[in-house]
Amino acid sequence: MAADGAPMSFAAAMEKRTDSSPLRNVQLDGLAVLKILKHCKESMPSLVTGQLLGLDIGQTLEVTDCFPFPTRTEEDEGNEADGANYQLEMMRCLREINVDNNTVGWYQSTQLGSFQTVELIETFVNYQESIKRCICIICDPQRSSGGGLAIKAIKLKDSFITAYKGDGQLTTEKVKAGSITWKEIFEEIPVHLQNSALAAAMLAEIEPPTVIKQIDVDKLNLSVLPTLERNLEFVTDCLDDAVMEQQKVSYYHRNVARQQQQQAQWLQKRRQENAQRRANGEEALPEEDLQQFKPIPEPNQLDNFLITNQINTYCEQLSSYSMQSLQKLQLMEALQQSHL
Repeated sequence: MAADGAPMSFAAAMEKRTDSSPLRNVQLDGLAVLKILKHCKESMPSLVTGQLLGLDIGQTLEVTDCFPFPTRTEEDEGNEADGANYQLEMMRCLREINVDNNTVGWYQSTQLGSFQTVELIETFVNYQESIKRCICIICDPQRSSGGGLAIKAIKLKDSFITAYKGDGQLTTEKVKAGSITWKEIFEEIPVHLQNSALAAAMLAEIEPPTVIKQIDVDKLNLSVLPTLERNLEFVTDCLDDAVMEQQKVSYYHRNVARQQQQQAQWLQKRRQENAQRRANGEEALPEEDLQQFKPIPEPNQLDNFLITNQINTYCEQLSSYSMQSLQKLQLMEALQQSHL
């Protein structure tokens, strides 16, 4: 405890903070965004990840810096100590040069929105053991190459974390008790970009280029057929997975009904046997045999929820691509009519 009259340090103040206000927005520094895009784009088509550093202030989570994690090979799969030592060493070096070294989450790359997995949820749960309000920045370098910034910040909802913690299973009872639906897993946090005063002054001094570059021409490209085809393929795969999950649930209910029928037949037979034993003056046998019928494990509903979330993401992307394509077609039609 700090001495009387001594100022409280920032770390102590953060530990003592009892403000439970929800997280409203994520503030990304321009330098951190450039580092994330560079790492994800240079590593395509491999998926990469990295650490987010910053500050948690009130309802805003500020991400001021980041650093990439080294790419792991098949030989390094079993050696997790090297990865942890690398993170600690990087944070120590950043602290020595007076750079923010407080962990606020991590970032990872994705391809066409394929990020909603069980591994992502387990990573969230592991992070939240020490960081209550951590986030994950999802970056799609393929979509960003078209001129837009495909970055989103997500976190797990509190109701889902409460139901998932413990055995890591999402049963029907937990879903009913917490009123959890497939929409109650991830929560997207609005992202705001901010540059320092020096960076803003430098950008103001830079004159806009007068030469049209290839990226400017790509924005007017009317061909979205390859992207739409890949999204439709992913949707088809997810629908097949959803059908398999439904078959698991149907198989579970059939087994439960079959076991209940067998249990009723066994109980009726045992009661008849006990009635005969009582008539003979013998002691009745117990009518509840726990070893006779073991409970059938219920399939985890988490996989079904994640697949539904993934289908929804693909459908939103299809709608976005189609809308952009129609807008470009209408623009080109207006340009052609103006030249007639």
